[in-house]
Amino acid sequence: MAAILRGEIYWADLDPVRGREQAGLRPVLVLSNDLFNRRSGTVIAMAITSQPQPAGFPLTLALPPGCLPRESWVKISQVRTISVERIGKRAGEVDQEDLAQIVSGLQELIS
Repeated sequence: MAAILRGEIYWADLDPVRGREQAGLRPVLVLSNDLFNRRSGTVIAMAITSQPQPAGFPLTLALPPGCLPRESWVKISQVRTISVERIGKRAGEVDQEDLAQIVSGLQELIS
Protein backbone atom coordinates (compact mmCIF):
# COMPACT_ATOMS: atom_id res chain seq x y z
CA MET A 1 0.00 0.00 0.00
CA ALA A 2 1.19 3.53 -0.78
CA ALA A 3 1.98 5.88 2.09
CA ILE A 4 -1.08 7.04 4.02
CA LEU A 5 -0.79 10.79 4.51
CA ARG A 6 -2.35 13.24 6.93
CA GLY A 7 -5.37 14.98 5.42
CA GLU A 8 -6.19 12.15 3.02
CA ILE A 9 -9.55 10.43 2.95
CA TYR A 10 -9.74 6.64 2.64
CA TRP A 11 -12.46 4.04 2.68
CA ALA A 12 -12.21 2.03 5.89
CA ASP A 13 -14.04 -0.90 7.42
CA LEU A 14 -14.99 0.26 10.92
CA ASP A 15 -16.81 -2.91 12.00
CA PRO A 16 -17.12 -4.27 14.61
CA VAL A 17 -18.34 -1.35 16.71
CA ARG A 18 -20.15 -0.75 19.97
CA GLY A 19 -22.89 1.67 20.94
CA ARG A 20 -23.07 4.87 18.90
CA GLU A 21 -19.74 4.48 17.09
CA GLN A 22 -19.80 4.92 13.33
CA ALA A 23 -20.01 1.54 11.65
CA GLY A 24 -19.49 -0.16 8.32
CA LEU A 25 -17.49 0.69 5.26
CA ARG A 26 -17.19 4.46 5.15
CA PRO A 27 -14.72 7.22 4.36
CA VAL A 28 -12.41 8.40 7.12
CA LEU A 29 -10.14 11.44 7.33
CA VAL A 30 -6.58 10.67 8.46
CA LEU A 31 -5.45 13.00 11.28
CA SER A 32 -2.21 11.37 12.41
CA ASN A 33 1.09 12.60 11.02
CA ASP A 34 2.86 10.83 8.19
CA LEU A 35 5.69 9.40 10.32
CA PHE A 36 3.20 7.85 12.78
CA ASN A 37 1.23 6.40 9.87
CA ARG A 38 4.35 4.84 8.33
CA ARG A 39 5.75 3.31 11.50
CA SER A 40 2.85 2.35 13.77
CA GLY A 41 0.69 0.14 11.58
CA THR A 42 -2.25 2.30 12.64
CA VAL A 43 -3.76 5.68 11.77
CA ILE A 44 -5.79 8.11 13.82
CA ALA A 45 -8.88 9.03 11.81
CA MET A 46 -12.30 10.67 11.94
CA ALA A 47 -15.41 9.12 10.47
CA ILE A 48 -17.17 10.85 7.59
CA THR A 49 -20.88 10.62 6.83
CA SER A 50 -23.06 11.59 3.88
CA GLN A 51 -26.11 11.96 6.14
CA PRO A 52 -27.01 15.62 6.78
CA GLN A 53 -25.92 16.57 10.28
CA PRO A 54 -28.11 18.70 12.55
CA ALA A 55 -25.18 19.45 14.88
CA GLY A 56 -22.74 21.97 13.50
CA PHE A 57 -19.16 22.84 14.33
CA PRO A 58 -17.36 21.67 16.48
CA LEU A 59 -19.24 18.32 16.34
CA THR A 60 -19.28 18.14 12.55
CA LEU A 61 -17.84 20.06 9.62
CA ALA A 62 -19.12 20.00 6.05
CA LEU A 63 -16.46 19.01 3.54
CA PRO A 64 -15.97 21.38 0.62
CA PRO A 65 -17.78 20.48 -2.62
CA GLY A 66 -15.75 18.12 -4.80
CA CYS A 67 -13.86 16.62 -1.87
CA LEU A 68 -15.99 13.46 -2.15
CA PRO A 69 -18.59 12.50 -4.78
CA ARG A 70 -21.45 13.15 -2.32
CA GLU A 71 -22.04 15.99 0.10
CA SER A 72 -20.32 14.83 3.30
CA TRP A 73 -19.54 15.83 6.87
CA VAL A 74 -16.56 15.00 9.07
CA LYS A 75 -17.81 13.73 12.43
CA ILE A 76 -15.23 15.46 14.60
CA SER A 77 -16.38 13.65 17.73
CA GLN A 78 -15.87 10.24 16.08
CA VAL A 79 -12.09 9.80 16.38
CA ARG A 80 -10.59 6.30 16.22
CA THR A 81 -7.21 4.68 16.01
CA ILE A 82 -7.53 1.97 13.38
CA SER A 83 -5.19 -0.61 11.89
CA VAL A 84 -3.94 0.09 8.39
CA GLU A 85 -5.44 -3.33 7.58
CA ARG A 86 -8.86 -1.63 7.80
CA ILE A 87 -7.82 0.98 5.19
CA GLY A 88 -8.96 0.57 1.60
CA LYS A 89 -8.97 2.78 -1.46
CA ARG A 90 -8.05 6.45 -1.31
CA ALA A 91 -11.15 8.64 -1.79
CA GLY A 92 -9.83 12.20 -1.65
CA GLU A 93 -8.19 14.74 0.60
CA VAL A 94 -8.82 17.98 2.45
CA ASP A 95 -6.65 21.08 2.16
CA GLN A 96 -4.53 22.35 5.03
CA GLU A 97 -7.00 25.10 5.93
CA ASP A 98 -9.89 22.66 6.32
CA LEU A 99 -7.66 20.23 8.23
CA ALA A 100 -6.65 23.01 10.62
CA GLN A 101 -10.32 23.86 11.24
CA ILE A 102 -11.13 20.19 11.92
CA VAL A 103 -8.24 19.90 14.40
CA SER A 104 -9.42 23.13 16.03
CA GLY A 105 -12.89 21.61 16.45
CA LEU A 106 -11.37 18.54 18.10
CA GLN A 107 -9.35 20.72 20.46
CA GLU A 108 -12.53 22.58 21.38
CA LEU A 109 -14.23 19.27 22.24
CA ILE A 110 -11.41 17.99 24.45
CA SER A 111 -10.36 21.23 26.15
